Amino acid sequence: MSATTYEATAVRPFPIPAATEADLDALRARVTATRWPDAELVDDFSQGVQLGVMRELAHYWSTEYDLRRCERRLAALPNFVTEIDGLDIHFIHVRSRHENALPVILTHGWPGSVVEMLNIVEPLTDPTAYGASAADAFDVVIPSMPGYGYSGKPRDLGWGPDRMARAWDVLMTRLGYPRYVAQGGDWGAIVTDLLGVQAPPGLLGIHSNMAGVVPADVWLVLARNVLGAGGPPPPGLSEEETRTFDQLAEFFTKGVGYGVQMGTRPQTMYGLADSPVSLASWMINHDAASYRDIAEAFAGRPVGGLTRDEILDNVTLTWLTNTGVSSARLYWENTVGFFDVKNVTVPAAVSTFANEIYRVPRSWAERAYPNLIYFNELDRGNHFAAWQEPALFASELRAAFRSLR
Repeated sequence: MSATTYEATAVRPFPIPAATEADLDALRARVTATRWPDAELVDDFSQGVQLGVMRELAHYWSTEYDLRRCERRLAALPNFVTEIDGLDIHFIHVRSRHENALPVILTHGWPGSVVEMLNIVEPLTDPTAYGASAADAFDVVIPSMPGYGYSGKPRDLGWGPDRMARAWDVLMTRLGYPRYVAQGGDWGAIVTDLLGVQAPPGLLGIHSNMAGVVPADVWLVLARNVLGAGGPPPPGLSEEETRTFDQLAEFFTKGVGYGVQMGTRPQTMYGLADSPVSLASWMINHDAASYRDIAEAFAGRPVGGLTRDEILDNVTLTWLTNTGVSSARLYWENTVGFFDVKNVTVPAAVSTFANEIYRVPRSWAERAYPNLIYFNELDRGNHFAAWQEPALFASELRAAFRSLR
């Protein structure tokens, strides 16, 4: 191997960069100087992120929130970077102290980052400290997707979820793992599904908390909803399947506007690089259930672990790395459906949390994943399940992958 090749494929320690005081002062100043719009004309989220929520967020961000909190949390973990397919990939890698730990690669989504996975690292790597068995231990790898956080920003086209999936297999192989499992939610679920389609030799199985299960005929109707030309569900759906169709139809007609914007004109959103409050409002403008929980956090009533500090850790990381637009380009690069069947062939596990964008019917999961090894419906948790309910989420991963050890 040439020296140049070795340097390109080396796994290098990555010290988390310390923000300068000037950067932090500028962030506070920009938040304080925000020019506010008029308040919404309704009493709910139907016109978008509410003025009262954003004023609470901005006040806390600029006066009470510790702007170095996220920096310290990340720096406390082993961070690395390695070049894959011409791009530097940042990742956290924590090995368990227990023998025979199962390697797992965890993929975040948008508007998330590695931040949304931080609270499950210890429960997965050290299960005995959380009342579980040493036999359920994991070695944990958490990469930042290209264009997110400390990973490189792509300078060539084609960094969609399929290319990321191929890169993740290279990463796990490079780390010396001949056998591993993969997990994801949101975009991470799509990357993980496509890894399951590619089925590299080392991949034992996958777990999703936003499973791609929607049948083709249902997906066609839902896709038309985005264009305002939707219709009733296809005939023959069960009561449970109809409920899921209704949930998705609501999301596609009223909740997916942010995805349409990023999927068509991500470069237009200069406000994400110029205004911290614009960035924060864009990042919390997600599905209605998640937004409701985020609003509760800034009202002083956090639901589970999704506190205002956790939310601002994620937004602050995105601001300091200036990745608002670069992360949005993933929507533009994508060529697959968000929730439809991807034809995964490897063993697959599904957890469907109570307040996810849609509850997965077991009937659809069994059709989408012919080798379904685990399925469970949870009574709490939203779209950001690992973030909001880390103990429950870790328990799901232990159960989901137990048969693959």
